[in-house]
Amino acid sequence: MSLPLRFHLDDLSGEPTRALIAGHLAGMHANSPPGSVHAFDIDKLRQPNVTFWSAWFGEEIAGCGALKRLDAQRSELKSMRVADAFRGRGVGRAMLEHLIAEARQRGAQSLWLETGSSAAFIPALRLYESAGFVRCGPFDGYTDDPFSVFMTRAI
Repeated sequence: MSLPLRFHLDDLSGEPTRALIAGHLAGMHANSPPGSVHAFDIDKLRQPNVTFWSAWFGEEIAGCGALKRLDAQRSELKSMRVADAFRGRGVGRAMLEHLIAEARQRGAQSLWLETGSSAAFIPALRLYESAGFVRCGPFDGYTDDPFSVFMTRAI
């Protein structure tokens, strides 16, 4: 079931957004060794080449995601997260579709991502694979890591 979500460009100053990012970082550190966590904190999400959105259902934050511009033709998905209360309700797919559309509108021809390889990341891997992402090698400064899966797709 998908929810009627509102997507907002988010300046990362609101407490619900900050709490969701903190939970995202905690989850990444709980499921990957420290050197294998590539999730962005608030400061990195505020870099000029990163654009961050939050997804809202009514007054509740349901999820978030960001695009990092790698170059004129490539963007990277960052900080995709669904709030615990909204898991299994289509928020992740809706955010992914939103980010794909935004990247396309901004002129990107391909999207790239890094996610974890442990069992905790299976739902994310299934989502990305169902949306046409395929596994690839490291990109843009990443290195081979058994705790990382790299994926890409043309858009």
